[in-house]
Amino acid sequence: MNVEGVSALVAGGASGLGEATSRALAAAGAEVTICDLNADKGIGLAAELGEDTTFVEADVTDETAVAAAIDQASAVEGGLRVSICCAGIGWAQRVASKQGPHDLGLFANVIKVNLVGTFNVLRLACAAMNENDADEGGERGVCVNTASIAAFDGQIGQVAYAASKGGIVGLTLPAARDMASRGVRVVTIAPGTFDTPLLAALPEESREQLGLQIPFPSRLGQPAEFASLALEIVRNPMLNGETIRLDGALRMPPK
Repeated sequence: MNVEGVSALVAGGASGLGEATSRALAAAGAEVTICDLNADKGIGLAAELGEDTTFVEADVTDETAVAAAIDQASAVEGGLRVSICCAGIGWAQRVASKQGPHDLGLFANVIKVNLVGTFNVLRLACAAMNENDADEGGERGVCVNTASIAAFDGQIGQVAYAASKGGIVGLTLPAARDMASRGVRVVTIAPGTFDTPLLAALPEESREQLGLQIPFPSRLGQPAEFASLALEIVRNPMLNGETIRLDGALRMPPK
């Protein structure tokens, strides 16, 4: 699918991987709707990227708010064609420890935001794309979700996070099969250790050590590299129903 001139939604698009993706889409000529909880960052980024970029404040778990963002993106001529979901949270706690069992409410919240939130964006975006006219290649839209290599290599204390990201991996193929007859593709990216705001609070030495664990290149991934893959997924019609690891050959150790 040609990115230039199409309407694209980026959930979690105001910071980190989502911000880089919003920037890359705008640079490629897309009309971008940034959807995020952080209104200050979202409004500022939209203003920076120009008149073809807008911002909608929304929690990905809120059906009404996400529907409003998708309605706004769908109002562009040709309808919503690209949906990329980067929204997510993390939490570290063992299944059980000297302090007792894992907090059930916190586990449920990670699942709600990462997995249910991603599905909420996916289902509403697919419903909007379903109404589009097919392009010359028969496509009506592309949805890109964000998992993590923790879905495969979850570390100690990552049970909630790994479960939420594993769910995203698990829904990718059946979702792609569900939408295949309508020409809507669904693909997931599973990034490794990336230089995002989550890691920015760590000391530089700790950040360097994390990078050295990666076989090649031995450094933290750059958000722009995630964005580059997201755009290639949009552009390449044979990428469908797959989860792509973006991790420099990293396989996470137990801790």
